[in-house]
Amino acid sequence: MDHRFREKEIKMIAIVLRDEKVTYRCVMCCEGRNVTSPADYTIHSDHFTFEYGTATITCQIDSSCSTPTHVALTARDVPAVFPYSFTVCISVMYDYKNVLGLVQAMEMFRLLGAQRVVIYKTNCDSDTQKVLDYYVKRGFVEIIPWTIKKHINVSSGWKKALSPGQLHYYGQIPALNDCVYRYMYQSRYVALHDMDELILPLKVKNWMDLLPELDAKADYEQQKWKNVQGTNILKCTERIPNSFDNYKIIVSPRLVLQATVHGLVESVKLRPYTVRVKNSIARMYHMKFSYPTNTDLIRDDHLNDYAEDLIPAVSKVLQDCGFIKD
Repeated sequence: MDHRFREKEIKMIAIVLRDEKVTYRCVMCCEGRNVTSPADYTIHSDHFTFEYGTATITCQIDSSCSTPTHVALTARDVPAVFPYSFTVCISVMYDYKNVLGLVQAMEMFRLLGAQRVVIYKTNCDSDTQKVLDYYVKRGFVEIIPWTIKKHINVSSGWKKALSPGQLHYYGQIPALNDCVYRYMYQSRYVALHDMDELILPLKVKNWMDLLPELDAKADYEQQKWKNVQGTNILKCTERIPNSFDNYKIIVSPRLVLQATVHGLVESVKLRPYTVRVKNSIARMYHMKFSYPTNTDLIRDDHLNDYAEDLIPAVSKVLQDCGFIKD
C-alpha cells in the first residue's frame, strides 16, 4: 500500500515480457466481496534491451473497498459465471485398486450434481487407470499427478508415532489446498472429499437442491458386478454415531484461505459464511465395511435411495471399460 500520494494506491513489482501488450485488472477482497478495478503498469527503463524487464503495476483503491484485506492481479476479468457449479476434490489416490468403488463414487458425485472431479494421483493399478482414462476422456475427471513421494518421505497415516514420515498422510492437506485455489475461479463450490465419503442430503436428492434449504427400489445385489475388483458401497447400511471430526465440507473457494482435512483453518470471514448442517438435513457417509468390536452401530441405508439411478450408471461404465458384459 502506497501512502505517498493524495490517494492511496496498491503497488506491485513484477517481471513482464516487454513486447507483450496486456490489460491487467486488480481484484480486491473486502469482507468476502470481490471488487475489481483497472491496473496501470510501467516498465522500468533500465531493462538493458533484455526481453523481460521490471515493471510497477498500480491498482487504484476503489471507493467501495477502501481497506482491502487481499489483492490479486489478473489479465482477465474475474468471472461472474463459473464453468462448474460443483467440483469435488479427491486427495489423494495411492495404491488404489477398488474399481467398483471408484465407478460408484464417480456416478454418485454425478447424481449429486458435480460436473468435475479432481483426483491427486500418486499411483493405481492398470484396471483403475482404465476407469480414470474413461472419465478423463469425457471431461468429468482431471488427474493431477501427485509425485510428492519423489521429493519427501510421506507418512501413510495421520499419526506420526504409528506411520513415520516427514509429511502427514501422503501430502493430503497441500493437495486439498491446491485444489481449492486451482478451482477458485472455475467452480462456484468445491467439495473436499475422500473417495469413500459422500455428503448426502436427506430431504432432497442433490447438492443444488440442498443449498436453498440451508439458506432459509432396486436390486442391490448386482450379479454383473461380482467379478469386478473392489467393494460395493450399496452394502454399507450401518454407521457409527457422529463424532466431532466425522464431517466434510462444501465451500465457496473464494472465501477459503487455508483448508484442512475436516474443515477450514482460516477463511476470509469464517462467520456468518459457514453453516454446520443439522443431521436432519444432510450427513457425511463414510463407506466402511468393518468396525472395531463393541462399536455401537446405527442402521442407515439412505445410500440405497440412489440405487435406482446409480446401478444402471455404474453398469454402463463397467461395460464400456470392458469389466462386465451386457
